[in-house]
Amino acid sequence: MNNVAIFSREEYEGRVRAAKQHMEQKGLDTLIVTDPANINYLTGYDGWSFYVPQAIIVSPMLTEPVWVGREQDAFGARLTCWMSENAFKPYADYYVQSEVRHPMDYVAQVIQSYRLDQGHLGVEMDAYYFSALSFQRLLQALPEARFHDATLLVNWIRLIKSDQEIRLIKQAANIVTRAMDTAMEVIRAGVRESDAAAEVLRAQIQGTEEVGGDYPAIVPLMPSQVRTGAAHLTWIDRRYEPGDTVNIEIAGCVQRYHCPLARSAVIGVPSPQLLELSQVVAEGVTTALDIVKPGALAEDVEIAWQDVIQRYGYHKPSRLGYSVGLNYPPDWGEHTVSLRRGDLTELRPNMVFHLIAGMWLEGYGLEISETFRVVPEGVEVLTGTDRKLFVLEEPRALCS
Repeated sequence: MNNVAIFSREEYEGRVRAAKQHMEQKGLDTLIVTDPANINYLTGYDGWSFYVPQAIIVSPMLTEPVWVGREQDAFGARLTCWMSENAFKPYADYYVQSEVRHPMDYVAQVIQSYRLDQGHLGVEMDAYYFSALSFQRLLQALPEARFHDATLLVNWIRLIKSDQEIRLIKQAANIVTRAMDTAMEVIRAGVRESDAAAEVLRAQIQGTEEVGGDYPAIVPLMPSQVRTGAAHLTWIDRRYEPGDTVNIEIAGCVQRYHCPLARSAVIGVPSPQLLELSQVVAEGVTTALDIVKPGALAEDVEIAWQDVIQRYGYHKPSRLGYSVGLNYPPDWGEHTVSLRRGDLTELRPNMVFHLIAGMWLEGYGLEISETFRVVPEGVEVLTGTDRKLFVLEEPRALCS
């Protein structure tokens, strides 16, 4: 069978070597990876199978990662992974959602078959799809193992992207640009929010003429009216009205690599307070991006932003941004570096961040975001959407 992994075998092998080096630094003999993004990063596996337990096993004693998943997903794993046939260890369907058996019982059996059950084992304790019961079953089945938290071990390796990863993120940038253009075209008075969101999602998946889109890790976040004062709300079943403000936070996605983008729009004439807020936020974002360069600290970017908005009497208590790239629902962030005071991570070339200046105030809100890449010369903003509040209709158009 010819594997169709996205990256070269050499790139995957380099990632696995890096994981093993980090394991050695932490004194780990074996790593059990359950985060679907980290599984993808090390093996290429890409399937909507993370609703049941699955894992890969990484160890210096193994020449390649071992994939453990549901039997009906094994063919998909063979199609998308770079490893040899011996690396696939599917479990029978009677492990799925059983009150008697658990898939982690089988993972433990695989670990025992390789005689890896008596050393120091790392598990991703805070991964979305690694449940308390999964850990409990591993503890019961591997009593001689010593378990350690290795939640972000692979995530930190993912922080600096390869040129091929950057290429995929740039393709995602083209898609999200088109999807944002679509949002500005379809949001009008009288249009249902759900219909507008459907058109945006269609654009995200349709992609561009050059490349089709993947499903993004987060659905379109498109609240309107007073709901713009709250973060992370989606659309509802209502029709837009004159004067509505709409926040649009979306992403392009290609082969699971994301490029998020957020803007706000108003139907008609914006209020003076919203217009002022948009100008302050745009100035703050521009100032923060000017700080980005290799050697700068993550907190430097947020401090520059806060200096601007506080000068105008505003304050944003939440972080300004985070590293972004490869991921699955429910999040496109990588859970490593945050653009906030106290994060002393040094910026390096080919790190990619979503800088999201979301201002959620009492009764109204506004969002302007940029996904950027750190380059040797400083910063590369990956989309070209105007950094402003979009005014979608003039009063005459609403009355005609």
